[in-house]
Amino acid sequence: QSRQKSYADSKRKAIEYEVGDRVYLRVSPLRGVKRFGVKGKLAPRFVGPYEILQRMGEVAYKLELPEGLSGVHDVFHVSQLKKCHPEIAEVPLRDTVPLEAIQLRDDLTYEEKPVKILDYASRVTRSKVIKFCKVQWSHHTEDEATWEREEVLLKDHPH
Repeated sequence: QSRQKSYADSKRKAIEYEVGDRVYLRVSPLRGVKRFGVKGKLAPRFVGPYEILQRMGEVAYKLELPEGLSGVHDVFHVSQLKKCHPEIAEVPLRDTVPLEAIQLRDDLTYEEKPVKILDYASRVTRSKVIKFCKVQWSHHTEDEATWEREEVLLKDHPH
């Protein structure tokens, strides 16, 4: 156990923030869990930055949240936060989504919707033909489009 602990500890790093630091807050798109089988292919998305008001324990911080997130509890685990460096604070991160652009729920999740279908393809097996669609999702560019099975796409999004 001590050997395994030493291996695990070598990869860990202690993350600490000071009061007044600005951090991004992680939000999760629901589509990553539902459609890919693995959690979040395009999932890492953040909103913010928000200021840290108080350290609540060893690994929890209280944030100053805007009115749009008034229904969300304002204390978060350190794993849900990402440091916002002052020199790049005015330039948003690549995976940061503006809070106004998405409809956040109280559990900090949001729903991705298909915007348009970019391409079609089919794969032939011995007994059937599987049809795929290349879909561009809301809040994502065409470069981040994913291939989805047509019947799953029609079942989840009939429109």
